[in-house]
Amino acid sequence: MSVLTESGEGADAHPEGAKGSATTAPSRLLLRYRMTPWWLRVIVVFALSRVVTTVIVLLFARAQGANPWTGANPPYLSYAAIWDGNWYKIISFYGYPSVLPVTADGHVGESAWAFMPAYPFLISLLRWLTGGRWELIAVVISIACALGTALVFYKLMRHVLKDEGSALFSVVLFCVAPLSPLLQFAYAESMSMLLLVSALYLVVTRRYPWVFPIVAVMALTRPTGLAFALFLVLHLVHRYLVRRTDPFPLRQRAVVASLAVFSGLMGIAWLLIAWGVTGSMSAYTDTELAWRASYIGYGELIPFTAWFQGGEWWLGSPWGYIVVALLIVGFAAFLVSRIAKRLGVDLRLWLASYALYLLAVFFPQSSTFRLLMPLFPALGALAVPRSRIYRVVLVIVAVAGQVGWMTIAWGVDGRDWTPP
Repeated sequence: MSVLTESGEGADAHPEGAKGSATTAPSRLLLRYRMTPWWLRVIVVFALSRVVTTVIVLLFARAQGANPWTGANPPYLSYAAIWDGNWYKIISFYGYPSVLPVTADGHVGESAWAFMPAYPFLISLLRWLTGGRWELIAVVISIACALGTALVFYKLMRHVLKDEGSALFSVVLFCVAPLSPLLQFAYAESMSMLLLVSALYLVVTRRYPWVFPIVAVMALTRPTGLAFALFLVLHLVHRYLVRRTDPFPLRQRAVVASLAVFSGLMGIAWLLIAWGVTGSMSAYTDTELAWRASYIGYGELIPFTAWFQGGEWWLGSPWGYIVVALLIVGFAAFLVSRIAKRLGVDLRLWLASYALYLLAVFFPQSSTFRLLMPLFPALGALAVPRSRIYRVVLVIVAVAGQVGWMTIAWGVDGRDWTPP
């Protein structure tokens, strides 16, 4: 039974005693599919998607020329640890600098402080325990976390979509998405998404106390703490407004409010740690700004301006401003659309919170595609239509998107200015 068609729920089974192998064979196959544990279906989907993605990655590695991290035609593990993977390796071996690097013109330059410690320190711990190669451990962690994300994502979609087939196809879309090669590279995204989807699942199922430790690690894996704090505030407000139809006891209100404050504090924890180690209050933000300096030069971090600056840089004025405004309006329209409402209120509040966070602090460039990955719960809205043709086309487009993203962002061509 393929996930590209509607689930077997509610399908008519052939009555016992039906004659003819042509009619009983599909019935037996359907029955066997229904008896397959959900987690095994998810694992099979994940494994098949990794085969497809690995073939794509190996083809790109075979064509890769010499670059700052590897020689020509690098083996898989070496190719999977370039770009930011090298920064995580530096952190694993040497930690963070106590003195910020300064460029020739006196500005703070790029350094390890732009990358949070949970992922590289986990690699260091496992490397110390096993003696394994850094690249191998990094990739294994990413793949294991990606599989965990797929499993929890199924449970989350099963809860909000109320349909087994749509939940499983949501997982298919997650596994074949254009940026899914990152799920098996030496990047922190897989670990961050596992923590995020776990926290979201616990929130929508009202198991708030368990979210505290997850937020603590998640906020030190990728910069999501402030966005999650905003989401919790919105969740708190919504639950209070609908308390007559959905009871919201005082104890739960106190826990959610405490969780929102805790997430906000964890959202600024890395800034405070960088300040404490380097002595510079703006160490983290200055380091992050160094990455956009090659586009628009050095400047201050002014919230809600970077996307419009990026629009002007990429498209000029006034088209850059117009396109950014249309993107904002289009995303807002999606959140209130009928298709997005399938996700329920909480997941749409998360999508709005994280999108607002990106709009406030990030500069749009090639790595923006990667920064959009925490919006992956939106895939559930695309997974509801049951048309076989629709689902097949969506998978083909997604796999083609992997090739496109690898071409644009991962493959290195000389002094490449399109980092993933």
